[in-house]
Amino acid sequence: MTRASLDKQPREVASMFDAVAEKYDLTNDVLSLGQARLWRKEVAKAVDARPAQKVLDLAAGTATSSQPFVQAGAYVVPCDFSLGMLRVGKQRHPWMPFTAGDGTKLPFKDDTFDAVTISFGLRNIQDTGQALRELYRVTKPGGRVVICEFSHPTLAPFRTVYTEYLMRALPPVARAVSSNPDAYVYLAESIRAWPTQPELAALLQEAGWNKVAWRDLTGGIVALHRGTK
Repeated sequence: MTRASLDKQPREVASMFDAVAEKYDLTNDVLSLGQARLWRKEVAKAVDARPAQKVLDLAAGTATSSQPFVQAGAYVVPCDFSLGMLRVGKQRHPWMPFTAGDGTKLPFKDDTFDAVTISFGLRNIQDTGQALRELYRVTKPGGRVVICEFSHPTLAPFRTVYTEYLMRALPPVARAVSSNPDAYVYLAESIRAWPTQPELAALLQEAGWNKVAWRDLTGGIVALHRGTK
């Protein structure tokens, strides 16, 4: 399996990410033109992890996204469905408590985490609403969720240019730097099919989250959604 289809069958998605694990972080930096690192900084600010707090980083992959929370002194659990990603992450950060888990059925007790976050992974979970409900379940009362996900540029001319980049420029660039370029065709398609910023906010509210809000990054290429329990 080299790529997943848009019905997001879990085995297909896991297999696809297993295949890109080794060069995943490098490829992201190249394809995002360096913006991925800036987006991670914004996520860290929004999560606002504190010493001794428990943070769940869902779809953490190799745990690159988890490092700012570790540096803040939090206890961080990187969780991912892809065993290949987890293996690479464990090699790089052997002391971290990597956990294999399905976003629609998390292997954690109710009210466990002070903060839960997922960056560029919610789009790949088969049932978005169920994933948001699971994140809500494992969050402590008063806790918070931060979701960083590709979204829809707010200005029409920019949106057109961005869509052209996704479907025409991204695949050849991925072929140059990725171990599995076909996977990035799926990623481009899944970004185009993803809900708009207000639609994702509505899904968060339906899952039980309060004080839901979002902020656009890089003109809406990425949106940062937040909520509290």
